Amino acid sequence: MRAKVVSTNTPDAAGQPAARTYALNGQTLAAPKPAGGLYLVATPIGNLGDITLRGLETLAGVDLIACEDTRITRRLTERYGITVQLTPYHEHNAASARPKILEHLSQGASVALVSDAGTPLISDPGFKLVREVCAAGFGVVALPGPSSVLTALSVAALPTDRFFFEGFLPPKQTARRTRLTELARLDATLVLFESGNRVQETLADLAAIMGARDAAICREMTKLHEEVTRAPLTELAQSAATLETRGEFVLVIGPRPDGSQIMTIDEVDDLLRDRLSHDSVKDAVAHAVEVSGRPRREVYARALELAKGTHGQD
Repeated sequence: MRAKVVSTNTPDAAGQPAARTYALNGQTLAAPKPAGGLYLVATPIGNLGDITLRGLETLAGVDLIACEDTRITRRLTERYGITVQLTPYHEHNAASARPKILEHLSQGASVALVSDAGTPLISDPGFKLVREVCAAGFGVVALPGPSSVLTALSVAALPTDRFFFEGFLPPKQTARRTRLTELARLDATLVLFESGNRVQETLADLAAIMGARDAAICREMTKLHEEVTRAPLTELAQSAATLETRGEFVLVIGPRPDGSQIMTIDEVDDLLRDRLSHDSVKDAVAHAVEVSGRPRREVYARALELAKGTHGQD
């Protein structure tokens, strides 16, 4: 049962700040006011119990919490009896909101920045604010905590010694395939974000470009319906039609098995087929040579052969 909040950090009748508190396990705990500055507080990506003790204490002690969506952050603050004022800070109001936050900091205030979920600045707004706060000479403190990137990497059962976080891919297929072809050359595990309405298309493109690399679909991490599916990309693409598409997805793709950054001939053929469907032979070859690591003469010969086969089917 949620503990009753007995005090807030709003001014009392005498104009002095009341005690800052938060509720945890039925107890009301005091939260000291942090020194003036900006605090980047990681918040749960699904399970509200994943907030850290330091995060709770900081959120309860600051003068202001800047957040993407006050409705989402309020679920967290109400759960833990935190009554600090919330102010929106997101990509649509950032230009006008930043000067106000900097004004608060100039007056010695402590401000927490949170995203809707996870660690601030990881595919969330905040970079420009942190840059301006640093440029103005105010302190910036990061409080570590939940991250969907690291959570998915932990359970994917794929190499983690070297990984590349791409975030969201382009929504249009041509641009998406072009980017995936570039990513295919990296000798690292790849971490992608994807929405439910595009995840099936993205899996098909991944399989077409990266073949049977080991991968994992991580859906609704830390939430009630958390699900992790591990299989080669080709199998994941084949079964994508039956995939539950509700929720948020993190896709983790392992590196090429041999660690080579040079594409195989089969991969070059797949790339050329895709490019030849909308590019000239010259442009398709130029792109394939750039991303495949293979000799131009070899790629050009394959392109001519594939173009001849394509025209022969018309």
